[in-house]
Amino acid sequence: MAQPDSPLRPPTAKPKKSRKKLYWILGGSLLFVALCVGAAMKSRGDRAISVTTEKAVIKTITQLVSATGRIQPEVEVKISGEVAGEIIELPVVEGQMVKQGDLLARIKPDYYQAQVEQQQALVASAKATVLQSEAQAEKAELDFNQVDTLRLRGLVSETDFNSARSAVRVARANLASSHANLLRSESALRQAEDQLSKTTILAPRDGTISILNSKLGERVVATGQFSGTEIMRVADLEKMEVRVNVNENDVINVKIADTARVRIDAFQGREFRGSVREIANTARTAGQGSADEVTNFEVRISVNEPGVRLRPGMSATADIETQVVTDVVAVPSQCVAVRTKDDNKTTEEVRTQRTAEAAQKQSGGAATAVNDAQRREQERLDRENLQRIVFVRVAGKAEMRKVTTGLMDNTHTEIVSGLKEGEEVVTGPYRAVTQELKDATKITIQPAKKDGKADAKKTEAKADEKKPEAKPSEVKTGAAKPESKTEMKKP
Repeated sequence: MAQPDSPLRPPTAKPKKSRKKLYWILGGSLLFVALCVGAAMKSRGDRAISVTTEKAVIKTITQLVSATGRIQPEVEVKISGEVAGEIIELPVVEGQMVKQGDLLARIKPDYYQAQVEQQQALVASAKATVLQSEAQAEKAELDFNQVDTLRLRGLVSETDFNSARSAVRVARANLASSHANLLRSESALRQAEDQLSKTTILAPRDGTISILNSKLGERVVATGQFSGTEIMRVADLEKMEVRVNVNENDVINVKIADTARVRIDAFQGREFRGSVREIANTARTAGQGSADEVTNFEVRISVNEPGVRLRPGMSATADIETQVVTDVVAVPSQCVAVRTKDDNKTTEEVRTQRTAEAAQKQSGGAATAVNDAQRREQERLDRENLQRIVFVRVAGKAEMRKVTTGLMDNTHTEIVSGLKEGEEVVTGPYRAVTQELKDATKITIQPAKKDGKADAKKTEAKADEKKPEAKPSEVKTGAAKPESKTEMKKP
């Protein structure tokens, strides 16, 4: 039997009616949020992107390969001791100019002088032995002739005849051995004299003592033993060169006799001219086996500037002019972006898409190895699917234009096809060119940099005269100028 409601207790709420009311509230809230989001997206889609532009021009493009290195002499001779010993004479100092044949150093010759005297004595002994052997051979010949005469008369036996003949042969062999010993002794004497002469070190050519490593009284090791001691270097400082390391991807464009512009840190604001004289055939690899592995080739550039004294070891930067084209259509390099050929996606959008797909497919183990191979193949296909484009300003919108590029210098890129002289292309901001702009996107032009101050003054004056009509977009545009300049410099 149902109990009546107590007057002290509130009546029980009807659950169906309350739930229905809650659904209406939630539905209305969701509808309101959807309308707000739709309005915001529509407003954002209709919003024009503020950009900077420049016109395509006709100019000369010089392709450059830039590299850093140091100044070194074209010819530098390392002077090392060919015999070991103590330096007893060192009449030169670093930086001193020398002529060919000048005395550079003298090594203590006592030991080598003794060797020469010993070999001279051996030569004299060998000569005496030769004379003795000649006399013995002559006597053996006479004895043999006498025995042979007596044998014909039957006065000596056959045994005596054979003994005399053998004695002649032995005497002749001893004479030949004596001559050989004499030749060996004379050769040893010449070698000892050569070693003695090497204790005196003379300048091999005209030049300057660029490096002096040894001091008076120090001992040097001969070059025949290990690497030898480098005593000094003689260099021709009248002919200098820059030795730079060029990346393997760029060295294929460099040729002998290419013109180069060289900037030396010690000569700020000055540019030197040079030419490529040598390109290494063997690469130098730094950081081998690591993530920072770099493969370079040494390129030597002659720098001949009369009246300028360049010193070995100075830091320098070289811009090698590898190719030049004249009278071509060119745009600032930051104008050129890439998009996919099929759906005009940016590289960032493609990367995000591939990452999401890989996360879904990855299952670990053997499947991971398969996925890695597939990923590398997909990356190759994605690279082949890219095309170079520029955005051309047409009727207040950005028209995406496929272009073929050619040479590129420090600031501009050659446009082989797809663009004409005088067409206005979008140059920045960097994010807008590389990610935000699509075909037919509405754009507005930022004020030119040189007129920035004047525009700011005009905007401020208008705001003072009629503040209610001042637009927030004008203030944002003015504040965005420095950011655009920075973004445009990004590669």
